[in-house]
Amino acid sequence: MTGIKFAWSAVGGDPALLPRVSTVVREGALQARLPVRELARACVGACALAAAELGARRAGLTEVPRVTLDDGAVATAFVSERHLLVDSRAPVTFAPLSRFWRTADGWVRTHANYPHHRARLLAALGVAEEDPDAVGAALAERSSLEVEETVYAAGGLAVALRTPEEWAAHEQAGAVARRPLVEHERSDAVRARALPSLDGTPLLPAAGVRVLDLTRVIAGPVATRTLALLGADVLRVDAPQLPELADQHADTGFGKRSATLDLASDRRAFEELLAAADVVVTGYRPGALDRYELSARALAERRPGLVVAELSAWGAYGPWRERRGFDSLVQVATGIAAIEGAAGATGTTTDEPAAMRSPGALPAQALDHGTGYLLAAAVLRALTEQLEQGEGRGRCVRLALARTAEWLVNGLRPDPEGCPADGSYDAPDAWLTERGSALGRLRYALPPVSFAGGPVDWARPPGVWGADPARWV
Repeated sequence: MTGIKFAWSAVGGDPALLPRVSTVVREGALQARLPVRELARACVGACALAAAELGARRAGLTEVPRVTLDDGAVATAFVSERHLLVDSRAPVTFAPLSRFWRTADGWVRTHANYPHHRARLLAALGVAEEDPDAVGAALAERSSLEVEETVYAAGGLAVALRTPEEWAAHEQAGAVARRPLVEHERSDAVRARALPSLDGTPLLPAAGVRVLDLTRVIAGPVATRTLALLGADVLRVDAPQLPELADQHADTGFGKRSATLDLASDRRAFEELLAAADVVVTGYRPGALDRYELSARALAERRPGLVVAELSAWGAYGPWRERRGFDSLVQVATGIAAIEGAAGATGTTTDEPAAMRSPGALPAQALDHGTGYLLAAAVLRALTEQLEQGEGRGRCVRLALARTAEWLVNGLRPDPEGCPADGSYDAPDAWLTERGSALGRLRYALPPVSFAGGPVDWARPPGVWGADPARWV
């Protein structure tokens, strides 16, 4: 329970509620050298407890509903993108150029799932076509750090493999470590919309909450997918010129609506959405939305009482604050890939430098999923605070994948040896289900956020990306 205790404290939760949480321990769930299972439990547990607490307050319950964490449900949900089937077709998770590559002195990992990132990577390397052999040859001639800087300067994504010690010596690592897991700010402006009392079954803690979703990829969409599960009206808004990857949208689009807006030409429509929103969640790199006046401060000035949740890869501070990033790249930079690969193997006798040994990866994109559930938890707690304190001051919460990585590597501890298990995690079938949708027949992972009387599935499947009107229902 130490991980849950820390996560619950990080989102501002009352420690007196922790006894409401129980865990079903399953051997074999999210096995890794690092305590990934404990990270996943803690993040989902904090989110479920925050949901139960808000639901109890809004429904006038005398007790907060009990929360059950099942390692099987959590482990299945943490790889939801791999379990998704659309008309029996398996998803595409990583493009051919999104992978580890050998360099002259070590390894780099690239991310080229989106067409614009792929084009920038190829341009930076001087490779004319999407040819893995040509990319590999170009990378093999350069040092890892040279590749990292050259590709980033071109607007692409490549990160050099570092050991935990090398990352700890980096200026960005120091900036990250000095920050709390979840940052909290309160604004002076007051005007939160009063949320009505709840009744009915299931208990939906976020019913009636309007969430403007300005996120992409996994972490942010997982957070807003979770808020949608809990009853929020979630409208995801994307730029029409930046379509989302189809399988990614299908996995994280449950419970939401999806619209497109060009903020340069459709500004009035966006401002109308903002004026009626209760929560705005952003997942772009710090500063990327400033030209549209979408910083937390600017949002709070135009919509007093708003809850703003900001997510980034590297944090809104330090020399890498404006860099793009994804879970896989943060794992490589922070030493996780070294720990999980040959560089982290015990009993090795090779004289090969650690940077040259084969890297590995976590059994899930756990930084994305974990941070996503923490982000949802922080939003739910902010809404509870507004309700309990009887005032509508706005709030801003910030999380970063790199800070979650710091917690995983240096803060969390695995379960003690010999800790009794309630069962084993042999297959995910018990936590998968199917339903029809506009995208086809979907097989997908059920939500791991579970509390007595709460929802067990999303009210609606994902729809077609960008097909919904940009307005509140």
